[in-house]
Amino acid sequence: MSTARVDYIAPWWTYWLHNFPHVNLRFQSIDSTFRPQDENYQQSLIFLCCMAAAGLGVTLLCLAAYLSFLCCCRKEGEGEDSKRPDTCCVTWAAVIAGLVICSAVGVGFYGNSETNDGVYQLTYSLYNANHTLHGVDTLVSGTVGSMQRDLKQHLERLDEIFATRPDYIQTLRFVQVMANNIVQQLNGLPLMSRANVNLASIADQIGSAEHYRWLTYLLLLILDLVICLVACLGLAKQSRWLLTTIMIFGVLTLILSWVSLGAGTTVAVGTSDFCVSPDKFIMNQTKGRVPADVVHYYLYCGQSLPNPFQQAMTIYQRSLTTMQIQIQGLLQYAVPVFPTAQRDLLGIQHLLNGSETNLHQLTALLDCRGLHKDYLDALIGVCYDGVEGLLYICLFSLLAASAFCTMLCTIPRAWKHITSRDRDYDDIDEEDPFNPQARRMAAYNPARATVHSFCSFSSSMGSQSSLGPPAPPPPASSAPASEYMNQSVLFGGNPRYENVPLIGRGSPPPSYSPSMRATYMSVTEGQNRHFGTDFQM
Repeated sequence: MSTARVDYIAPWWTYWLHNFPHVNLRFQSIDSTFRPQDENYQQSLIFLCCMAAAGLGVTLLCLAAYLSFLCCCRKEGEGEDSKRPDTCCVTWAAVIAGLVICSAVGVGFYGNSETNDGVYQLTYSLYNANHTLHGVDTLVSGTVGSMQRDLKQHLERLDEIFATRPDYIQTLRFVQVMANNIVQQLNGLPLMSRANVNLASIADQIGSAEHYRWLTYLLLLILDLVICLVACLGLAKQSRWLLTTIMIFGVLTLILSWVSLGAGTTVAVGTSDFCVSPDKFIMNQTKGRVPADVVHYYLYCGQSLPNPFQQAMTIYQRSLTTMQIQIQGLLQYAVPVFPTAQRDLLGIQHLLNGSETNLHQLTALLDCRGLHKDYLDALIGVCYDGVEGLLYICLFSLLAASAFCTMLCTIPRAWKHITSRDRDYDDIDEEDPFNPQARRMAAYNPARATVHSFCSFSSSMGSQSSLGPPAPPPPASSAPASEYMNQSVLFGGNPRYENVPLIGRGSPPPSYSPSMRATYMSVTEGQNRHFGTDFQM
């Protein structure tokens, strides 16, 4: 009763990608069978890259049109009520774009890891299969070499020793015939290693390409994440140079995202075409170099299938058993008569024992279960983990391209609001004493500070009276002197507030709260009762 074997079933996403339209560069629909050497099939994969390039061109064209419209058609005379909703829209668009980029980076990391795992499983299976085939070659070459070289030397010396015994010479000739049968059967084995395909070299090339692919996507993911963080920092700090830098790197990353989408889609579709019918492709590739029954035996391993190596292994075993019987007879009957023959006969016996060990190892290596398991592991690694990871990478590229496109549309709006804010600050009167910029300019340029405090006038008048003729009196102010003193008391004699005597004129500064005004009025009334009208003018 035969045991059920494990069958390979292609996943559903490979069928979905396999059904993608395959169109060559002449816009002709072609068969989607995996034929990497066919020119039309190669053009169908190149067509997918061209579609991604067309998407990139349309995106850049739309961005250029949007930026041109934004620069040439700015609205003038926008009030504060009209700016606030626009600012809120820009903020939410930037937040959503940042969240999409972060989500895309997470999807990209997962897809990159899955693809790397699938390719690693493929290379590991190729190395295992190559180790099996190399073991078969080593056993075959070792056995053939020992039969043709070592056995021949022993038989030539025994011919000289048994020269006087024709019956023993006839036994040696029979042993030589059996050895030739073994050599003939081993040389006629239909080995897959003779298909001139070095699986280890293929695995090395795939592993090297995968290493660079994994590193490239890792750097791209890190770049996307850094650009997202710097963009958030630039919007929070409202820094123009940061936003300019993000615009440049954002366009570069947008281009890389579309390139990644085209490359990922092309590789995913091509790999899916292979995964849908891998047996057919391998049969076509090995046609004319490996017998079809051997390839079929390893691809569809099962006890119901005939073993193409069974006949050769049977002849090998029977010939080896016959040789062992003949040598054992010579050891038993010829050695007492020819003692010098014992050394060569024991050498032949040792050689035959080693050949028997090689027979058992060769039978185990030629069994289909080992190579078939490596074949299934390679298919599962490529068609399950590999293609699934490529789909996630394509999703990452699509999300990243959309998010960076939104960010590139948002940054000019933010730039416009920053420019409008700076223009509003520039429109403030520099002579306004409540403008912080005016006070800073007055501190650096005393000639611009035209309002002097009461104490500064008194000190300057005193110094002038002591050094020379009296200076002309300062111009009379409409504000009473008591208000200057009240401000000096209220604000601790700070000249910053002494230069702003506006409360008594009915225009309190915006920074005065009602409690401060009430305190000021109570101090003023108390001083009027205590000092009378001595300080009033």
